[in-house]
Amino acid sequence: MGDYSNALSSYQKALEIRQKSLSSDHLDLAHSYDSIGLVYNNMGDYSNAFSSCQKALEICKKALPSNHPDLATSYNNIGLVYNNMGDYSNAHESHEKALEIRQKALPSNHPDLATSYNNIGFVYINMGDYSNALSSHKHALEIRQKSLPLNHPDLATSYNNIGLFYNNMGEYPNALSFHKHALKIRQNTLPSDHPELATSHNNIGSVYTSMADHSNALSSYQKALEIRQKSLPSNHPDLATSYNSIGLVYNNMGDYSNALASHEKALEIRQKSLPSNHPDLATSYNNIGLVYDNMGDYLYALSSYQKALEIRQKSLPSNHPDLATSYNNMGSWYYKMDDSSNALSFYERALNILQRSLPPNHPNILSLRKNLEYVK
Repeated sequence: MGDYSNALSSYQKALEIRQKSLSSDHLDLAHSYDSIGLVYNNMGDYSNAFSSCQKALEICKKALPSNHPDLATSYNNIGLVYNNMGDYSNAHESHEKALEIRQKALPSNHPDLATSYNNIGFVYINMGDYSNALSSHKHALEIRQKSLPLNHPDLATSYNNIGLFYNNMGEYPNALSFHKHALKIRQNTLPSDHPELATSHNNIGSVYTSMADHSNALSSYQKALEIRQKSLPSNHPDLATSYNSIGLVYNNMGDYSNALASHEKALEIRQKSLPSNHPDLATSYNNIGLVYDNMGDYLYALSSYQKALEIRQKSLPSNHPDLATSYNNMGSWYYKMDDSSNALSFYERALNILQRSLPPNHPNILSLRKNLEYVK
């Protein structure tokens, strides 16, 4: 946290000097705005990040040729902010513009091309388009393996993101292998309290959660939370991710009181730091619903599920796996209420989505098929 505050202060002082001595469309001003925007982005202050990156982009558009690499950098940076804000359509468009410029202006093995492929892949993961995500991340990894040292942090990013893909595909041993590879590089190259180490621990925990290894999951999540509490502002969305993850483990362990407390902390942070239709808010409402459901408080469960579904219908593609999760939970709720007709309808909608986005032997598809058998 101290590093971000000091960086922000330094960049703002530089901006202030440049504003007094340079014309309003000078490229050095754009560089200042971009630097400030990236710090805000890392701090989880996406509103200020977007404002700064947008100012930088406007200057670059006026001052640079349409194929200049610095223009690609500005599109890349605003794409990062759009992605964190949950605006995946604009994020994808911005990263594609950056990639198009870089393909024209840079050598084919330039690390900035890998950055573009990586960021496009990350947006695809958030959109639930796992096939295109893997293709993009493999492009990024291939370039980085050719152009960077074996222990470079950007290689860790590639391994991390391919691990996310395998986890979503239900290939948990592969996911664990890639995340551990990423963690090893980060432990060798980054300070012990760096947020990217927390990301690795959290993602390893997520795989353990999928494997129902609650002890290792909780241990990994707590390591991530400890780092984030030291290195990030108290309302940073990544802290919400940690509380959400810990809540999932407590719920799976039957400790519903601690599960609810963790999910409520996550929700509180997300309500303060994210747009009202951000998919992560839906995740919080969904997981709170799961806890209430397990506690037998079905009215609160339904209310939470409906809030999650409403956000997801507004903010995600119609075939996104998270929508299937909402439909599945609604189906389970109606099944418990002995409303087989509505249960069947929601289960079928969920299965229809998952069959389009996941392999046929994925655990979530197998689970849904069992649910359908019970209802029929």
